Amino acid sequence: MGARFIVFEGGEGSGKSTASAAVAGRLRSAGVAVVHTREPGGTRAGELVRGLLHEKLTPWAELFAFLVARAQLVEEVIRPALARGETVICDRFAPSTFAYQVHARGLDDASVRAANTIATGGLEPDLVVYLDIDPEAGLRRKLGETEAIRTGLEGIDFHRKVREGYLAQAAADPARWLVVDATLSREQVVERIWAELAAGRA
Repeated sequence: MGARFIVFEGGEGSGKSTASAAVAGRLRSAGVAVVHTREPGGTRAGELVRGLLHEKLTPWAELFAFLVARAQLVEEVIRPALARGETVICDRFAPSTFAYQVHARGLDDASVRAANTIATGGLEPDLVVYLDIDPEAGLRRKLGETEAIRTGLEGIDFHRKVREGYLAQAAADPARWLVVDATLSREQVVERIWAELAAGRA
């Protein structure tokens, strides 16, 4: 198994962080060298940006904050790991930008796409695992959490747009996207993803 870049995506409360950690653990148990990281974060600079994202920013300022964290993560963590032949599992990446900042916030797609390409150097995931859940159900799961950045604190209409943005991306690129029903049990979600990876997906 060669180096693969696998991104986990999902709306609030979809369970993507739990699922990505579980899949990373299973890959390690199978003898695969895995780097498991998150965005925004994964580097010292990225974690500082994560703190900034608790503030109320303009949509463009929010976008550029995410891109600062992403550019640092790609250069410092993701590309070096892939070059070593390791598999990288990242909790969120560019698909979040197009769901949240473009589809839900309404920023210009072409401008955001150009800025993202600069930030990532054109790096794209081999597989995007999208955990799909109705926003109302996802937000109920998140009740009581205090770590959420500002995008996680928006109203229900915003989160419905985010879901639409994800599903539109998945429909446009079905070969690269795996859509998983996030209302399934944690074990069922992980088994579904594992079956796809074992079958050579990505």
